[in-house]
Amino acid sequence: MPTLFRFLTVIAVLVGLFYAAMFALVWYVKPNEGEITVRIPVEKVNPQREADAPASKADLNKAEPNKADQ
Repeated sequence: MPTLFRFLTVIAVLVGLFYAAMFALVWYVKPNEGEITVRIPVEKVNPQREADAPASKADLNKAEPNKADQ
């Protein structure tokens, strides 16, 4: 039983230290406030993949028939 109390005491002290550190961070550290603008190129927002590219009629005529339809 003494080892259980010792374990719980150590855990309680560690949790207390953790909460004290979090309280200190909240109390003493102030975030920088300001407007931030980040430009994102259109290619990164809406990339056109090869599969999404429009196919020409010649490419459609060359395509093999779907084997599931047969």
